[in-house]
Amino acid sequence: MTKFDPQMLKETRQAPEVVARQLRENASLTAKIAQAIAERRPPFAVTVARGSSDHACTVLKYAIETGLGLPVASLGPSVHTLYGAKLNLAGALVLAVSQSGASPDVVENVRMAREGGALTVALVNVEDSELAQAAEFTLPLRCGEEKAVAATKSFIASLTAFLPVLAQLEGDQQLGAALNHLPQHLAQTLELEAQAADLAERYRFADNLILLARGLNYGVAQEAALKLKETNGVHAEAYSAAEFSHGPKRLLVEGVPLLGFTSADAAWPATQQAYADLQGSRADLRTLGPAEGSTLRTPATGHPLTDPVCSALAFYLFAAHLALHKGLDPDQPPLLSKVTKTR
Repeated sequence: MTKFDPQMLKETRQAPEVVARQLRENASLTAKIAQAIAERRPPFAVTVARGSSDHACTVLKYAIETGLGLPVASLGPSVHTLYGAKLNLAGALVLAVSQSGASPDVVENVRMAREGGALTVALVNVEDSELAQAAEFTLPLRCGEEKAVAATKSFIASLTAFLPVLAQLEGDQQLGAALNHLPQHLAQTLELEAQAADLAERYRFADNLILLARGLNYGVAQEAALKLKETNGVHAEAYSAAEFSHGPKRLLVEGVPLLGFTSADAAWPATQQAYADLQGSRADLRTLGPAEGSTLRTPATGHPLTDPVCSALAFYLFAAHLALHKGLDPDQPPLLSKVTKTR
């Protein structure tokens, strides 16, 4: 291991205690939100977020749609803030995710939705932020201060904050048990840091990288692509393993390497076949996740909704060490700051 230990890695390693604190301190809030959703029976849900928070919403979309059968759409914040449209969100469940709670366009959309009769829930780390005040309900991420520009522990917390609500609404005891054991599984994932660093070393000269996934892991792949851009200056893009086999597959001829996320859920057989086909085409493909045979195999957590959390954590270890292999400081990405306010 290198002697330089960036803030990004230090905060990544806090994930187990963050999730444990969140589960413990949000219990009463979780019950209230689950009760409100059960009583109001929203016909659909929308998410409002940007950047890493929006990628967490992609994971939540799959979680809500597969668990509750509730359609989920991603709201374009500028539809209201720039174009002046007031969307009809009466009765909808509106989930806004933000580490800082300071982005004006997210705040304004939540305010509009609440005034229009939506059930609004903010997943936010800064509990006295404008976003927290604008929403009817708040689920704190419980991360403590996050100093690194590249969000890590706040993304992990964004993945887990709403899962106890789903467990209660679905009466899913398996999910409840998986959440209770998740801090332990995250701690086991941190033990893979040396393996993650070894895997990262082989990509040290890569200028481009494609991330592949399906279903619950697709949002994690989106987040992975963003982190590679932020911390490594690598041109990375995320694709569905199904969609990549169309036009993007042409990039294999150029030798672009691939990193695929694996799973232990209903999406895995189709994803596994897609990866096998790519390897048959001599693609440079390595894998990360809980499936047997993964290049970097993460702990199985006991539920499809919690497995991606460990995969995200393992990827953060990979990304930080890739930056170190490249001689970069992941805490000092050029042109970027911690909070970006958009309208």
